[in-house]
Amino acid sequence: MFSTVLSATLQGLRVEFVQVEADVSNGLPVFQLVGYLSSEVKEAGERVRTAIRNSGFVLPPKRIVVNLSPANMKKRGSIFDLAIAISVLFALEDVKSECMGNTLLAGELSLDGSVKSVAGILPIVLSAQKQGYKRCIIPRENEKEAALVSGIEVVAVSNLREAYEILKGKRKAREVRCSNVSNEQPIYDDFADIKGQQLVKRAVEIAVAGGHNILMIGPPGAGKTAIAKRIPGILPPMSLEESIELTMVYSIIGEVEDEHPLKTERPFREVNSTITQTGLLGGGVYPRPGEISLAHKGVLFLDEIAEFPRTVLESLRRPIEDHTIKIMREKGEYEFPAEFLLVAAMNPCPCGNYPDLNLCTCTTPQIQSYLGKLSQPFLDRVDICVEVPKVQYHDLTEKGEEEHSKDIRKRIVKAREIQKERYSGIGLCTNAQLGMKENEKYCALKPSEQELMRQAYERLNLTARTYHKVLHVARTIADLDGKMEIEGKHLREALSYRAMNVKYRR
Repeated sequence: MFSTVLSATLQGLRVEFVQVEADVSNGLPVFQLVGYLSSEVKEAGERVRTAIRNSGFVLPPKRIVVNLSPANMKKRGSIFDLAIAISVLFALEDVKSECMGNTLLAGELSLDGSVKSVAGILPIVLSAQKQGYKRCIIPRENEKEAALVSGIEVVAVSNLREAYEILKGKRKAREVRCSNVSNEQPIYDDFADIKGQQLVKRAVEIAVAGGHNILMIGPPGAGKTAIAKRIPGILPPMSLEESIELTMVYSIIGEVEDEHPLKTERPFREVNSTITQTGLLGGGVYPRPGEISLAHKGVLFLDEIAEFPRTVLESLRRPIEDHTIKIMREKGEYEFPAEFLLVAAMNPCPCGNYPDLNLCTCTTPQIQSYLGKLSQPFLDRVDICVEVPKVQYHDLTEKGEEEHSKDIRKRIVKAREIQKERYSGIGLCTNAQLGMKENEKYCALKPSEQELMRQAYERLNLTARTYHKVLHVARTIADLDGKMEIEGKHLREALSYRAMNVKYRR
């Protein structure tokens, strides 16, 4: 007697479908699992047998062999428990596999037969829907997460008996229908709390509006970290597609809320200098997403960036350019999304007071060694570099009201809408994503601006990459200004954000 049911597993963010085949025959009593299994899948044999018995089914003393196909792909985790149990029960009754229809099963079994939640349900259900499957049977605890996917029947079950009776038609399935969006609005720190620093606020606004990476350089206590932590309050809202894409990343590591699993706010991930390259990029024996992927569609904040190991910083170069992270392993390639806004802050020297020679106690070699931790190729990938000066006393005591985050956000949303409409036919969202071919069309300069750019290219010793970065930033400044063409004032402001790292590199 033979039966087969469908399940799935995750290889990074990629879903691999697995056929769970069960054969029951006469012979010495044995319950054997095969199919290139990890230790936790091999242990499923005892869990499944006990769960079947405690669910009120009789497991006869027969030879039971369960194969997870394809056999050349390593299977891990407890996600196959429910599929294994159902395949065995159907094989015992010689139920034809056609009765399963296009149904996928996923879930972990407890010894009492209850079905427990598993990580990665959202990408699995979404992939099943895209592949044309009609129904997914998943744990009750994962039902709100799975309900984010439309176009497929999602059935949540609490125990093995319930899943069995639904498949046999003895119990009516209750399709999942629930609201997944929280009505609670997050509360962020307001830019109005930051006194002074108008130029820095302007640079941050441009960075967020165009998706440009930004580096803030200034002495301790100037407000670099405070400004960075207020960026979530001015980020544009996420679309439904972006929210689902981000939620998938958190789903595979099991970090979604039970009541409101959909990630509707852009992430803000702050990491310190103790992080490893694996922690930042992702990886491990079975690769998992790192902080970069967890910051997908949001902000990755590196405070005191000069204190990070150079190897960690250099590993950021490819994700910044490619917007994806690829991890190679013997058994395949794992890919994670990495579309993020890099926000970094640092002191200009170890003591933090350079270039004020009256206060700076560092020697020239110390300053050069400190600044040299940021390589020129890395700095070339930073669109905006801005100096954060020491806050003056009159700024702290001035009675005037600073601009609120909500007002800054309105301008950013308007600029993003301009970019979305402009690039609707080429699949881009922000000016920072423009390539060399797109620059010719969307960042064209008039003769006077071309001459200005030529002079700046020579004086600032720009590279081809930084030349295009300046054009991208100028395009964003023009969008904020409501202009169709890049003007001289837009270009000069963009060049001012490029000149700062030249100053500190000398």
